[in-house]
Amino acid sequence: MARCESNKKNVKAFYEMMFNDCEPRRAIATYVGDDYIQHNPHVETGKEGFIAYFERMAAEYPGKRVEIKRAFAQGDHVILHCHQIWPGGIEYAGIDIFRLDANGKIVEHWDVLQELPDHSANNNGMF
Repeated sequence: MARCESNKKNVKAFYEMMFNDCEPRRAIATYVGDDYIQHNPHVETGKEGFIAYFERMAAEYPGKRVEIKRAFAQGDHVILHCHQIWPGGIEYAGIDIFRLDANGKIVEHWDVLQELPDHSANNNGMF
């Protein structure tokens, strides 16, 4: 149980640093293991591909931010349910899945995003 909590803490700190603080290079150096496997088709696999993508996002979309709504951990995986808020009024509900190594370092990432709609068939919200 302590390992799951530690993994959640590391993933949340990584996400805050790379997305909200716009410091992907420092986030990679601090929280990522020797290898980094990326499954998002818009981001090259590996550390440098990740850094290049998020440095570009920081430059092109100043003020972007993410709010972590919930985090779940099981074994070596952590799942974040997030609200992404981008300049220009675009918002997403996102699920990010991370795999960590035995040292608590991130080594793999998957994600799915859904743009928040203008209207909903229910009043439950996405978060």
